[in-house]
Amino acid sequence: MNTHRYIRQTSLQDFGSIAQQKLADASVLVVGVGGLGIPVLQYLNAMGVGTLGMVEQDCIDLTNLQRQVLYNENDIGKPKLEVALEKLKLQNSQTQLKAHATFLNRDNALQIISDYDLVVDASDNFPTRYLINDACVILKKPFVYGALHSFEGQVSVFNYNHGPTYRCLFPKMPSGMEIPNCNDNGVLGVIPGIVGNLQALETIKVITGIGEVLSGKLLIFNGLNQSFQKINFLLKPENLLLTVLEDSYETDSCIPVRSITVNELQELIKSDTAIQVVDVRSTTEYATYHLPNSINIPLEELENRVMEINLKQSVYLICQSGRRSAMAQDKLSQISPNTNLYNIFGGINTLLTTCF
Repeated sequence: MNTHRYIRQTSLQDFGSIAQQKLADASVLVVGVGGLGIPVLQYLNAMGVGTLGMVEQDCIDLTNLQRQVLYNENDIGKPKLEVALEKLKLQNSQTQLKAHATFLNRDNALQIISDYDLVVDASDNFPTRYLINDACVILKKPFVYGALHSFEGQVSVFNYNHGPTYRCLFPKMPSGMEIPNCNDNGVLGVIPGIVGNLQALETIKVITGIGEVLSGKLLIFNGLNQSFQKINFLLKPENLLLTVLEDSYETDSCIPVRSITVNELQELIKSDTAIQVVDVRSTTEYATYHLPNSINIPLEELENRVMEINLKQSVYLICQSGRRSAMAQDKLSQISPNTNLYNIFGGINTLLTTCF
């Protein structure tokens, strides 16, 4: 370890060389290399955490650049993991960087997480958060939580020293209908940077033992009025008794009865097969980007405009993330039970970030 490199930290009376050595000996897994994961990785890397693991499979899209500041316009289309590795190595060549080119899922979570001291949840969806929680409880690992919505963010530390878990605060995963509509689920670009830095700070505190860790406390940041609020919550001991993962971590509408992936959709398009694609996003979203030859019928107008769809042919439904199209699939199945209705799983978001 280059002691001179970290002298601004080690000169702190309440930190010193002992805490710096703890950072050097630590291994941290960051799930997601996006808006939250980037500031977490950059600061943990700069401050001297010895081993950093990254879980990511997305590619860089133009829409990422307003908040994912590690990337630039020349990186568009490249795998996030590949670009992040290159730039983090330039920042600190002493860090051992481990890449997991996958999405965290039920089949790989325990194996991946078991190699690290703690996990930073920089994901953007409920299934992954519940999966991380349960895997960390089973493996007895703490995890640092962060979440975003428009102008706000949340931070907490779960499963720390037998403290409260994510399920103590949020016992059950929300249903598909309870999750905010993807049309309203934007975020102001600077907010992930603020929340990600708070996550990095909590990670440092967990590793080194300095300060007071946000265990049993949910920190809520409001960027519009620059306010912080803390909510206390208690451990429910039964939540520490998990021994196995659940069979599935999908919300009730994440995977409809009939769905196809964006890869399968691409193959259909390449084959010149005539397919009927109905885009149920708003007209504004559709104007920004849409598949050629698709029909735009916003979800709220679907029942009144169903005559515009040929229900004698297969119908492929798409939206931004797959949630509204799943709802459209349900509506159309009630109107025309015999029509072959397919939801494009992951929607436009996955289509734009998939590496082909």
